[in-house]
Amino acid sequence: MRFLLGSTRRGGVAAAVLLGLLACCCQVAVAAGPQLRREEQSSSSSSYAPSYLVNKARANAVKQSFQISWNGYYKYAFPHDSLRPVTNSFADDRNGWGASAVDAFSTALVMKNWDVVNQILEYVPTINFDNTSTEISLFETTIRYLGGLLSAYDLMTGPLAVYGSGDTSNVTEVLRQAKRLADNLKVAFDTPSGVPDNMLRFGPPRKVGQTSNGIATIGTLVLEWTRLSDLTGNPEYGVLAQKAESYLLQPKNPALGEPFPGLLGTNVDIKTGLFLDGNGGWGGGDDSFYEYLIKMYLYDPIRFHEYGERWVTAVDSSIKYLVSHPTTRPDLTFLAMWNNRTLQFVSEHLACFNGGNFILGGLTLNNPAYIQFGLELADACHKTYISTATGIGPEIFNWQDSRLPLNATNNPGAPRDQAAFYNVSGFWIGNGQYVLRPEAIESFYYAYRATGNPKYQEWAWQAFKAVNATCRVGSGYSSIDNVNKPEGGGFTNFQESFWFAEVLKYSYLIFAEDDPWQVKADHTNQFVYNTECHPIRIASGYERTWNSKRKKGSR
Repeated sequence: MRFLLGSTRRGGVAAAVLLGLLACCCQVAVAAGPQLRREEQSSSSSSYAPSYLVNKARANAVKQSFQISWNGYYKYAFPHDSLRPVTNSFADDRNGWGASAVDAFSTALVMKNWDVVNQILEYVPTINFDNTSTEISLFETTIRYLGGLLSAYDLMTGPLAVYGSGDTSNVTEVLRQAKRLADNLKVAFDTPSGVPDNMLRFGPPRKVGQTSNGIATIGTLVLEWTRLSDLTGNPEYGVLAQKAESYLLQPKNPALGEPFPGLLGTNVDIKTGLFLDGNGGWGGGDDSFYEYLIKMYLYDPIRFHEYGERWVTAVDSSIKYLVSHPTTRPDLTFLAMWNNRTLQFVSEHLACFNGGNFILGGLTLNNPAYIQFGLELADACHKTYISTATGIGPEIFNWQDSRLPLNATNNPGAPRDQAAFYNVSGFWIGNGQYVLRPEAIESFYYAYRATGNPKYQEWAWQAFKAVNATCRVGSGYSSIDNVNKPEGGGFTNFQESFWFAEVLKYSYLIFAEDDPWQVKADHTNQFVYNTECHPIRIASGYERTWNSKRKKGSR
C-alpha cells in the first residue's frame, strides 16, 4: 500500500471556550467495580465535550520542524538510529535498526505526510530484527520499535486506511515485522519468576544475565505486548507481559516494596520477583509503570480492571503523602520522591508527564478532583520552563519543602549560587541539560484536551518556540547542556528518536484537527498513547469477546 496526497476531511472548527472543570467530565461508558471509585455526574453533563480551536499556522510550523528533522536524518543518518546534527553524522544507539524512522512513523501518519510515510513504509520490511551487534534493551525496543510498528499498523488499518491505495502487502508486513521482533525479544521472559531480563543480545537471542530489573522496565511492556496478542490472535505475548506485571500489581514483600499504598520501590529480583528496595518516585525508572496502569484500564476496562484500581490507590497515596510546596513558592505543587518513607524534594523533567496522567485518569474515571490536581502539576512544570534563560525546563530540579523544618536532614536549602533564582522560581537546578524531552508539552496537551482552555495551547507554543530557537542547529535539532545559560550553553550533537515520536507529535496535536486519534474528554477514545506517544487502538468488542472465550476455554 502507498499513501496518496490529497485533501483531508475536516470537521467544523469551534471557538475555544473557558468552562468549569466539573462540566468537562462526563459519565464513563463502562461499568466500574466497587474498588474503582468514580464520581457520578448528572445526565445533563453526560454528552459534554470541550470545544477546541484549530490553529493551522502553528500546526504547520510544527510540521515544518518535523520535515527539517526528517530531511537531516534521512540525508545523513538513515537507516541508522539517530542523527548527529552538528557534524552531519549518525549514531546507532538503539540497535542499529533505524530507531528514528520507526519512531517518526506514527507522527508522519497523523501529520498526513505521505512522502515520509511511504519512505518508512518501504523501509520497515527490510529491517533485520534477527541480528544486531549491540546489547538490546527490552524496554526501549518495546516502546520505540514494537510500539511504533503496532501504532502505524493500527492507523493504516483504521482511520487512515482510506488514504491508502494499491498493494497492501507493506502494511501487512508492518505487523509481521512486529511479531518477528517480539518473537526474538520474548526470551527475556524466560526466567524463574517470569520477570524479564531487560538486556539481551541477538544472534541468537539470549539474555545478558542481569539479576534485577526496574518497575518501569517491567511495567511498560503490557500495552504493546497485549496489543500484539490482540492483533495476531496469539495470547502468548500478552500473557508474558501480564505475568511480569503481576509482581508489581501485588508485591510479594510489600513491607519493603510498597512503602505507601500503591507506591512501590524500584528494583525487583528477577529470580524471585521480590522487591529489593523501597525507593521510588514519579520520575525515571518508575514513571511509566504508573502511567500504564490507567492506560491499560482505558485500553480494556474489562480485562484490566485491577490495573485501574491500582492506579487509583497510587494516585490517592501520591496526593496524601507526596504533595510538596516550595518555601518560596507555596503556590506550586510538586510530587516528592521517596527513600522508603522518607521524602526527597527532587524531581525531574521526566516526571512532568504526571500532570497529564492524572488528567487522563480523571477523564477516564469521571473524577474532577484528579483532573484538577493534574492541572496543578502541569502548572508547576510550566513554571520550570518559563523561569529559565532559554524558556526550557531542566533535567533535574530541587526545592525546599514548606511544611518540614528547614533544618531537617532531608530538607536542605538552595545552594548559595542559586539562592536568588530559588527565591523567585521556587526551585533550583540540579542538572540543567535538556535532551529534547516531551513531558511538559505532553501534560499541556492533556490539559487542553480536558478543558478546551486555550492557555494550554499558549504554553505548548511557548515551549515549542523556545526549543525551536535554542535546539535548532545544523541538519536538525540537538540536546543542549544548560537551559539556564544563553543559547543553551552548547550542543551535545544528538537528535533523539523520541524527538520525532513525542515532542513533535504532542506539539502538533494540540493545534490540529479533532481526528480519531486525539484524546477525547467525552469518553469516545479510539486510541491510547503508549509512553513513546505512539497511538494504539483500544481493544474492540471483538477482541474482548475473543479473549473472554479464550480464558473460559483455558479453565
